[in-house]
Amino acid sequence: MSEIDRRSLFAGALGVAGAGALSGGLLGARPAAAAPSLVRTGRPTLPQGVMSGDVTTNGGVVWARSDQPGRLVAEVRVGRARRVVRGPWATPDSDLTAKLDLRGLRPGTEHEVRLSFESGDGVQGETGVLRLPTAPTQRAGQSFVWTGDTCGQGWGINPDVGGMVGYRAMHATRPDFFIHSGDTIYADGPIEPTVTEPDGQVWRNLVIPEVTRVAETLADYRGRHRYNHLDTNLRAMYADVPVLAQWDDHETVNNWYPGEILDDPRYTEKRVDVLAARARQAWREWQPISDGAARGRRTPDGRNRIYRKVSRGKHLDVFCLDMRTYKSPNTAGLEAQRTSILGPEQTAWLVRELRRSNATWKVIAADLPIGLIVPDGKAQESISNADDGAPLGRELEIAHVLRELKRARVRNVLWVTADVHYCAAHHYDPSRAAFTDFDPFWELVAGPISAGGFGPNELDGTFGPEAVFVKHGTTNQSPRAGTAHFFGHVDIADDGLLTASLRDINGSVLWRRELQPS
Repeated sequence: MSEIDRRSLFAGALGVAGAGALSGGLLGARPAAAAPSLVRTGRPTLPQGVMSGDVTTNGGVVWARSDQPGRLVAEVRVGRARRVVRGPWATPDSDLTAKLDLRGLRPGTEHEVRLSFESGDGVQGETGVLRLPTAPTQRAGQSFVWTGDTCGQGWGINPDVGGMVGYRAMHATRPDFFIHSGDTIYADGPIEPTVTEPDGQVWRNLVIPEVTRVAETLADYRGRHRYNHLDTNLRAMYADVPVLAQWDDHETVNNWYPGEILDDPRYTEKRVDVLAARARQAWREWQPISDGAARGRRTPDGRNRIYRKVSRGKHLDVFCLDMRTYKSPNTAGLEAQRTSILGPEQTAWLVRELRRSNATWKVIAADLPIGLIVPDGKAQESISNADDGAPLGRELEIAHVLRELKRARVRNVLWVTADVHYCAAHHYDPSRAAFTDFDPFWELVAGPISAGGFGPNELDGTFGPEAVFVKHGTTNQSPRAGTAHFFGHVDIADDGLLTASLRDINGSVLWRRELQPS
């Protein structure tokens, strides 16, 4: 490979930022940061595998966890060209996890990234290999999968059925990336060694101490994330497919909202804000998401935000929402004033960035469906309020977004989500709606990937949804048969034609629709 080719591979330089000191490359690198006072216990290993996330046209985040303190090292390869980047230290303060925010990669190229940790005295540890395909900038297609809800309702990792086979089925489609639409863990759902199913079969879970109780401490939340990585299917997919991670309620506790005080005897800590802070720290440590400061992702209160846009080239921008951090209290939802599901700052950001987007397709990855009714006792957890009339409460925020998109002539918007533990294709149309100031759009729902099956939920008519397709199982159905557990798949062709499908975790295509871009 010529020197010119080597320079174009890394756009002149490979930038990096991590959760610690900035690193330099192997050639012409600035001196590595001094090692903390850490005790070496042997060659570092990678017990939870490796993964990447938020991969764009020219960069992405790589992640790994060590079994002991060590410095993360990434070797990035394309063909014979390679560059070594030394990143931050993994310490107990980060649960031995570390991330690198790689930049300056070549668009539309499959990069091989080899991750390892160096111990305090320079011993290189086990190497994990990542496939990191950047998005194309020219006219080139791509595909992705999405789902939600991992290890919920007591259904954990069962080796007897091959573990979490839904991850294997998604991996088999060879997607360019994966959207995890929330409930990445179930911190509020203990996992027992065995569960007797309705037909008498015994479901046998792997267990570790942290999953046998509700999570309250930071160690508990970290253990929940560590548990999921015991599954070989998940680790294999995450090493091969970049992740766009979202969070919802079960990363903390069911149906939570800021300021809530729990009435649950299982918890000694009743303040949800305290639990959510611990849950958020663990979630950020365990997800391949940028830590934010390097990319201007801090909110006015100084926190790294979770909502973000991930640009995937000419045909696709993905807008990952956060429908939990800014959520108003769960009420009947009939307030005449606008209440919050996104919050003012995120709402303004979403409208602004959608208007700015030049991508053919704008995919909005939401934590919650728009028009499905999800009760929380006598209140509503959902955006909708079980009233088919004009928008009220949280619906007013969504109405504002839809109205602004129509006014700005933003076309080709597709919403994808999970949350309700079944799959459905909803078409929203003002001709059926109480609120009519918006353009028609599709919302596709897929999940769970490995939790209890449920559904279906009733639709709220405010935005005129029609359930074009619905597939569900029995109440709290186990993942054993795979017929009540789902993921979605989107393929965008070189000419911009989008083909969406809903599939079960056996890989069967249940529903498919082609969407021509406007």
